[in-house]
Amino acid sequence: MLARDEETANRPIESKDELVAYLEAGCKPRADWRIGTEHEKFGFHKADLTPVAYEGPAGIASLLTEMCTRFGWEPVYEGDKVIALKDPCCEAGGSVTLEPGGQFELSGAPLQTIHETCNEVNSHLEQVREAGDALGIGMLGLGFSPKWTMAETPRMPKGRYKIMAAYMPKVGKLGLDMMFRSCTVQVNLDYADEADMVRKLRASLALQPVATALFANSPFKEGKPNGFLSYRSEIWRDTDNARAGMLPFAFEPGMGFERYVDYALDVPMYFVYRHGRYFDAAGASFRDFLAGKLAQLPGERATLSDWSDHLTTLFPEVRLKKFLEMRGADGGPWRRLCALPALWTGLLYGDPSLEAACELVKDWTGEERQNLRDTVPRLGLDAPFRGGTLLPIARDVVQIAKQGLQNRARIGSGGDDETIFLESLEEIVGSQKTPAEMLLRKYEQEWRGDIDKIFTAEAY
Repeated sequence: MLARDEETANRPIESKDELVAYLEAGCKPRADWRIGTEHEKFGFHKADLTPVAYEGPAGIASLLTEMCTRFGWEPVYEGDKVIALKDPCCEAGGSVTLEPGGQFELSGAPLQTIHETCNEVNSHLEQVREAGDALGIGMLGLGFSPKWTMAETPRMPKGRYKIMAAYMPKVGKLGLDMMFRSCTVQVNLDYADEADMVRKLRASLALQPVATALFANSPFKEGKPNGFLSYRSEIWRDTDNARAGMLPFAFEPGMGFERYVDYALDVPMYFVYRHGRYFDAAGASFRDFLAGKLAQLPGERATLSDWSDHLTTLFPEVRLKKFLEMRGADGGPWRRLCALPALWTGLLYGDPSLEAACELVKDWTGEERQNLRDTVPRLGLDAPFRGGTLLPIARDVVQIAKQGLQNRARIGSGGDDETIFLESLEEIVGSQKTPAEMLLRKYEQEWRGDIDKIFTAEAY
């Protein structure tokens, strides 16, 4: 069966219907819905707080090798460079991957409960800490690199990143910051059918600025406050607007898999992967590729594998693949790594909670949604909305998610349901302060303007 799937994935695409069917294949019955959590973090040398390069006895490659030796991960190579790890236990297991600037990412396995997610996160962080300690490497949970300049930030030896780095400055001012100096936490969730996908996509797009505010955790750049609470989110506003944003078409009549395919086809390509190497196709049209008219590979026609790759190069606030990716949150400490999947699972995985979320946003205009997207990076929960601020909306969202998790009634080994993972968000709306504002207070008072203190306070 696997060989047949590979053959299908590498066969030239005959019609747009196959692209639509690719997304439709993500539809699953409720019993098969899963939760996949991804998070990124910055590695640093404990001795001098410098970033971790790829090469060297205490480099990223050595850390990956150390994790293989200690914990049985299997290395994944690009050429002769180890660039990822995969869980040898099962095909659907998690993986460890590298972002362009050496950000260390866990792409978690699809799991049934937030309890399992938190166990996975905790196990991963324990492994990274043990392997890192052997090399003098620590890990930092923030949304943006707090100290290092772009020149000080290392580059990872992955072919697709080289292509992206050359293209980014042509389409936005902050794309390299996004690639090399930002970190996020994401959750991937399933849908039952096309109608369910559309409802979840619309609700999560509208509420993504709320998640950005709740998880805002990137107020520093090169050792000083940068003027934003989520600088990571601000960066996306000037990275590449052809492939990022709030997807206003998703709220129009007729939204469905085919409409998203049309959008994706109009997003310029980055690359084509053939024969173990990446070919630079930055700015080219996937429609031309379908027709065998790609200038970089004359006569070659796109396959479903190419389509899958292309979908990963789209960066809207919520991304559709064979599942939905929530992309609005900054990286942060371990408690909030579990809070993000708890928030979105509570909102989207129960009919009453999804209905409440849809009801909350049903009369928001496109202009209001965009205004929230534009103002939240700087103002967080104080972003203006309908004569007030975003704060009461955030309170309602957390409460809806809590009720959704209570209705799920998934009990962990300690006897608690999944609502315990929302406690950090309840604290945030209770204090009326984002995590970034709390960090700024520490910077000004406890740390007396010394950004180096953050490597102790916010390390895993």
